[in-house]
Amino acid sequence: MKIGFFNNIIMGLVILFSQQSFAITTIDINKGSREALPIAVVSFVGEDEDSQELGQEIARVIESDLSSSGLFRPIDKAAFIEQITPHTLAPNFIVWRQINATSLVTGKIKSSGDNVEIIFQLWDPYSEKSIAGKGYELNKKSWRRAAHKISDQIYHRLTGDTGYFDTRIAYISESGPSLKRIKKLAIMDHDGENHKFLTDGQNRALTPRFSPDGQKILYLSFPRKGEKRPARVFIRDVHGTGKEKELGSFSGMSFAPRFNPAGDKVVMSVAEKGNTDIILMDLATGVRKKLTRDSGLDVSPCYSPDGSKIAFTSDRGGSPQLYVMDADGSNVNRISFGSGIYSTPVWSPRNDYIAFTKQVRGAGFYIGVMRPDGKGERILAQGFLVEGPAWSPNGRVIIFTRGERTYGEFSGMSKLYSIDVTGFNEREIVTPVDASYADWSPLLGD
Repeated sequence: MKIGFFNNIIMGLVILFSQQSFAITTIDINKGSREALPIAVVSFVGEDEDSQELGQEIARVIESDLSSSGLFRPIDKAAFIEQITPHTLAPNFIVWRQINATSLVTGKIKSSGDNVEIIFQLWDPYSEKSIAGKGYELNKKSWRRAAHKISDQIYHRLTGDTGYFDTRIAYISESGPSLKRIKKLAIMDHDGENHKFLTDGQNRALTPRFSPDGQKILYLSFPRKGEKRPARVFIRDVHGTGKEKELGSFSGMSFAPRFNPAGDKVVMSVAEKGNTDIILMDLATGVRKKLTRDSGLDVSPCYSPDGSKIAFTSDRGGSPQLYVMDADGSNVNRISFGSGIYSTPVWSPRNDYIAFTKQVRGAGFYIGVMRPDGKGERILAQGFLVEGPAWSPNGRVIIFTRGERTYGEFSGMSKLYSIDVTGFNEREIVTPVDASYADWSPLLGD
């Protein structure tokens, strides 16, 4: 990535110490150095062998969550001096300071049949106080979710920002040769666990999008080879019944549907009579309203977090560029003016940036961000093919597709990657097969 010239605006970590106790109170994720915060995560303790094994797995998941953010560096357990037991009331803070642990995570487990109680504590070894803690009572099968929730609590307490670990990712799995690519709708936890295919690949699935409550997914379904019909839009329940229904029939091709922030309407592009416009559809009544009537190609609509604006791509000015309009289709303004082709705008949940894909002839593809008014454009990632950004629910991380060149019948690999909005900590999100078109769910809640 060419990011050296952004050093003056790249954000990182800074440890804040109080003048009296040198206690860590928070980490500033918006400025300072890029050094990760050293944190000790002790295996959660229980009173039997099964609980001890579960406690080790919970600590492992918490370490993995925090490390994946790039903001934390879990300390190797081989460096631990003190052994925490079920009867430890408070750690020996001196020995944890000796291994430079700026934060310490401990926990206890109590099993009762198929249920388990998990209690964690986040300690500050410098102030010698507990600074966060919570208990969870749940079925043993849900222990991973409890671990992710604990990670979110720790992230929030130490950064002041909402976590994003108790989430899911929907994406399109890809397999097979380039001319007979099988594309299935799939879903998994943010760390790749609990993976599940939602469609069988008989029809090609594309562009999954979560509902605001994370309970449903919109996606496109393209017909089998030889079928003469346009792509269809489906809405699928991914939380309860698993059932799905077709959103409605369209005389022309439909593209890239998205929910509005209230979850009661869907905005999408529909091609009819040689023109592609953005339409709004009420999910309760089925009533449709055309929002654009320009002769250009208007695609990839995405709402602002408050629902008052829509960002979209249009070639009405001669080449595909980013535009923003009011939610009723009025007051259209172009916001991208750099060289190249801009597409797939996605509004940050924090309302501070719009992420996008950019293609420059002879130079490849880029993932970038800009302010909603078009100012402050920054490039975060580049490659032969990088595309399709989507935001984590806290607006700190972007997930996108990174693809390789296809040679003949051999399709180049396509993988999911994430990157911090600062442009650091790019990392692969591992999937069973090739992957593309990802979307990130909101926090799953209780």
